[in-house]
Amino acid sequence: MKIFLLFLLFCFFTSLFNSCFAGNVTYDRRSLIIDGQRKLLISAAIHYPRSVPAMWPGLVQTAKEGGVDVIESYVFWNGHELSPGKYNFEGRYDLVKFVKIVQQAGMYMILRIGPFVAAEWNFGGVPAWLHYVPGTVFRTDNEPFKYYMRNFTTFIVNLMKQEKLFAPQGGPIILAQVENEYGYYEKFYGEGAKRYVTWAARMAVSQNIGVPWIMCQQDDAPEPVINTCNSFYCDQFTPNSPNKPKIWTENWPGWFKTFGARDPHRPAEDVAFSVARFFQKGGSVHNYYMYHGGTNFGRTSGGPFITTSYDYEAPIDEYGLPRLPKWGHLKELHKAIKLSEHALLKSEPTTLSLGPSQEADVYDDGSEVCAAFLANLDDKTDKNVVFRNVSYHLPSWSVSILPDCKNVVFNTAKVGSQASLVEMMPEELMPSVTSPSKGLKALKWDVFVENAGIWGVADFAKNGFVDHINTTKDTTDYLWYTTSIIVGENEEFLKKAGRPVILIESKGHALHAFVNQELQGSASGSGSHSPFKFESPISLKAGKNEIALLSMTVGLQNAGGLYEWVGAGLTSVKIEGLNNGTMDLSMSRWTYKIGLQGENLSIYKPDGLNSINWVSTSEPQKNQPLTWYKVVVDPPSGDEPVGLDMIHMGKGLAWLNGEEIGRYWPIKSSEHEKCVEECDYRGKFFPDKCLTGCGEPTQRWYHVPRSWFKPSGNILVIFEEKGGDPTKITFSKRKISGLCSLIAEDFPMVDQAPVRKGGSGKSAAHLKCPKNSLISNVKFASFGNPTGKCGSYSKGECHDPNSTLAVEKVCLGKNECAIELTEENFDKGLCPGTTKRLAIEAVCS
Repeated sequence: MKIFLLFLLFCFFTSLFNSCFAGNVTYDRRSLIIDGQRKLLISAAIHYPRSVPAMWPGLVQTAKEGGVDVIESYVFWNGHELSPGKYNFEGRYDLVKFVKIVQQAGMYMILRIGPFVAAEWNFGGVPAWLHYVPGTVFRTDNEPFKYYMRNFTTFIVNLMKQEKLFAPQGGPIILAQVENEYGYYEKFYGEGAKRYVTWAARMAVSQNIGVPWIMCQQDDAPEPVINTCNSFYCDQFTPNSPNKPKIWTENWPGWFKTFGARDPHRPAEDVAFSVARFFQKGGSVHNYYMYHGGTNFGRTSGGPFITTSYDYEAPIDEYGLPRLPKWGHLKELHKAIKLSEHALLKSEPTTLSLGPSQEADVYDDGSEVCAAFLANLDDKTDKNVVFRNVSYHLPSWSVSILPDCKNVVFNTAKVGSQASLVEMMPEELMPSVTSPSKGLKALKWDVFVENAGIWGVADFAKNGFVDHINTTKDTTDYLWYTTSIIVGENEEFLKKAGRPVILIESKGHALHAFVNQELQGSASGSGSHSPFKFESPISLKAGKNEIALLSMTVGLQNAGGLYEWVGAGLTSVKIEGLNNGTMDLSMSRWTYKIGLQGENLSIYKPDGLNSINWVSTSEPQKNQPLTWYKVVVDPPSGDEPVGLDMIHMGKGLAWLNGEEIGRYWPIKSSEHEKCVEECDYRGKFFPDKCLTGCGEPTQRWYHVPRSWFKPSGNILVIFEEKGGDPTKITFSKRKISGLCSLIAEDFPMVDQAPVRKGGSGKSAAHLKCPKNSLISNVKFASFGNPTGKCGSYSKGECHDPNSTLAVEKVCLGKNECAIELTEENFDKGLCPGTTKRLAIEAVCS
């Protein structure tokens, strides 16, 4: 008995609940069954290489505090198997460390091995080298592909077994995935597709991992593999067998961004609505893709044109801060679902019509255990419905949750959780104490300018064009195409000071055109269309003219039928405006060079910094293309997350202490496109429904993890392709500058008083500052009918003049507080017959 008690204490104090008690994982039509217990599970996607190890414990803990049970991640094949049989599990790719952090938090894990993952990740996660193994076709009944896919899957499975990380071994992994969304693309692969699906399922099951395998978006997933749903809404999804549970592997709470495009937003109300509807209709496992999107460091983003930021407007933002109110609203939803879990798992639902677009799903086993979901699917009109002889108000496009079939504890459209104002606070680059420039007004910049065209010895020459990707094999973004032309002295344009025009066509993705070492112009495709045309006047002289065209990729294709065969690079080059008309250079002799000299010499790494001769200056030249900049700086003050502000730069790559920050490109979206001021949550969401940022850079700030900084002597290296002003580069600290709460008298509360025990059950506004800070100022408070949103509230005609004093009395000087909407705090007699609201904006310091 004493040994058993010690065992329980060990489990408790090491927070290894799953490790101690996880066991056999099976399933039936209703749910997963873990060690004999049915579970409704809320899962959160956090991709380990899209953050850094120092962030992992905090991200996992923030997810747990948000009411999440499970962490989900893909396994990124091309980050691990750098060449055949040569593996990498260091740093951001330390998969075992990540899974063990999940385990230590007392949470489960879903491991989506794939190993094709899509995920807006470079080449869909498949190593580029595999494309060049003779005879290989990805994702079909193809022997080379299946050989390497089986090898990698087996390697990962064996690694997890070796570390005892599957649930039957006492580990956290309760589900594994093979392949990914193949159902979208089966039609491209003919008869080989079905054989491949069957093979992939059998290969996975033969690994004997002791937990179920899943295939997402795969209606023909063979037994016993569970087919799952990926979509903005999965309440109507039905598995392909009556013996399989209803699992939602990807609920997209936002969307990804592409360079040059607008910012997509999905309102918290609609995300909550979709989740509530899923569990209302018998869902068992739900996963947010993404819960924390993170960052596509280095050259890992796919697309092409996916931004370095993979924020995804997820509940935890790119920098690791909870996105409020989305994170808090979903936390309240998760509480309401968990309050209903016993009833949901114990009984079959009965669906009742409450109106033309209103319905209830009731889980009542005839005993005292009962839960109900009341839904209003009308996307325009609020409705009052009668359920069990009681009237309930349902806002349009919303679900109310009644864990006891009587009391509403949550409505998806009523966001009562705290909102926050987040700012990027600039801080100038400061010379490091180890830098000779410490104490001077200006930083010391080291500069190296690349040659426009061939550096060192040319790689090869041929008549006509080569495919960019097949030439670089994705070892670099860059490929030089160079040639020369002779211009006669009798050309008319020379006499008239005119300029011929160059016309270039490319399969993608981007281009800088140089003539005689001078930049003539740039062009690019877009996330929706990679090919592009470039037309520009160019400066030619009499005699020999060197034409150097720098072709660039911006992440490789990450999905699609036969996607690995999509190419890039030049297809046509012509010059118009010469005496003989148009000169077609497409079949001329072109000389090629892969990559940049600075890349080749690794001058961005600490051990490669001295491999070229830098030129030192306190005033680096502005708008200079093909330029490397190096500067030694101190870390920004404080401990807030850090972004690199590149608004005054053009396009390129950045590193700190040899770590890859990634591609930067503050290209602006068109100011002529349509953007919204306010996003209406009602009605079905789609990626272009709620776009903002017209005429603004798609990405201005680039995440630099705090753990990458040393106390001093930090080496920031920038490669600028087309020209910018490096003296205006700054660090920016991501700070919560204000908190807001907007609560109404009729808002349901899952937990009325988490701060003050023994709460009255009244609606309450909750405020909580970041750790180590207190509420120092109440900028706005109004009880009545205030209008506006966080950061721009204003008083309405109905206003209690004592609102500010009431809030200050409860909240000033505290880290967190709850202000109940009671007669003790506010004048409830104001504006009789109206539902009153309390709006607050406060400052933490």
